[in-house]
Amino acid sequence: MDFSLSPEERQIRDTVRSFIEKEVMPLEPEVLRNERAGRVGLEPDVLRELRLKAKRMGLWGINTPEEYGGAALGPVMAAIAAMETGRTFVPFSFGGSADNILYACNEEQKKRYLIPTIEGERRSCFAITEPGAGSDARNIRTRAVRDGDDWVINGEKTFITGGHEADFAMVFAVTDPEKGADGGVTCFLVDREMGWKSEPIPTMGQWGPASLVFENVRVPKENILGEVGKGFELAMQWIRQGRYMIPARAVGAAERLLQMAIDYAKIRHSMGRPIAEYQAIQWMIADSHVEIEAAKWLPLYAAWRAQQGLDTRHASSIAKLNGAIMANQVVDRVLQIHGGMGYTKELPIERWYRELRLLRIYEGTDEIQRRTIARNLLKGYVRLGTIGE
Repeated sequence: MDFSLSPEERQIRDTVRSFIEKEVMPLEPEVLRNERAGRVGLEPDVLRELRLKAKRMGLWGINTPEEYGGAALGPVMAAIAAMETGRTFVPFSFGGSADNILYACNEEQKKRYLIPTIEGERRSCFAITEPGAGSDARNIRTRAVRDGDDWVINGEKTFITGGHEADFAMVFAVTDPEKGADGGVTCFLVDREMGWKSEPIPTMGQWGPASLVFENVRVPKENILGEVGKGFELAMQWIRQGRYMIPARAVGAAERLLQMAIDYAKIRHSMGRPIAEYQAIQWMIADSHVEIEAAKWLPLYAAWRAQQGLDTRHASSIAKLNGAIMANQVVDRVLQIHGGMGYTKELPIERWYRELRLLRIYEGTDEIQRRTIARNLLKGYVRLGTIGE
């Protein structure tokens, strides 16, 4: 096994890290001031300029095919880049990408949705979660009924990331109730001007989801993504990709936080000496590092499987579950090491604390990941004792 990066891969990682440290991290105080004043962390124009600055450095479309102007670095480098962007809480992501299922667009749809999204001219959102169907995506109730050459959509979606800012949504609706999820759900590309409405949902962190309401929204048949009845397959493709990227970002966040704890432990004195000299603090630092290192390789393994064209579902569930729990344990220890100061808003730790708590909920809760892992083992879909199979 070779765990080393090639010179080119190391250069890409270092370039990403340098950009995050020099261009993005300095914006953290501004983000905190804005959010605590009830404003958006960074204005869209600021984020757009950051992405363009990154593009001039070659950081554009990290995992986008070259034919669409991307770098096509592959899942492993995309995961490594996610670790680097995870080192800051500034809501930044590199431009030049689009939801993976948009590549299922036909040629006309690509001109209207995929390419403008890659180029940053349009914004999409993935709309599957409903008030009564969170982790149970198979239980969606939004309906799409055929009416001539159109489909009429009625229903509600909730906790949709980017739903209030998007100008089109990938909406999953039941088109054949008799067939259930497998064969009865279709994905529609629905422009905002077609009539759907959105409302932001306040949360304890910076994540700003929205609820979407569809009341007799008329969508032409040309806006079906993929095939009628094949929507659930597309939804699972979207979800599986995100599951190993989430723990990758968690690793970067945890490493940044642990370094903050190490630095603070060296300068904070108690009873005449730095708290770094006390075993209780040392054990918290050591445990955190062990957990981070263990969690680091799980999303990379899932990404490697994706790069090899292997099934990533089980590996991604393991990575997502472990990474989410790890990040929450580490940020809790870091806050504890900082004591009362860690609990104040003078330091950004409470901001990290609130943000990382979300990792255990979205794109599959801890409980759903455990259910998936256990089911795969109990039904024999996965065998113990295998490596790289």
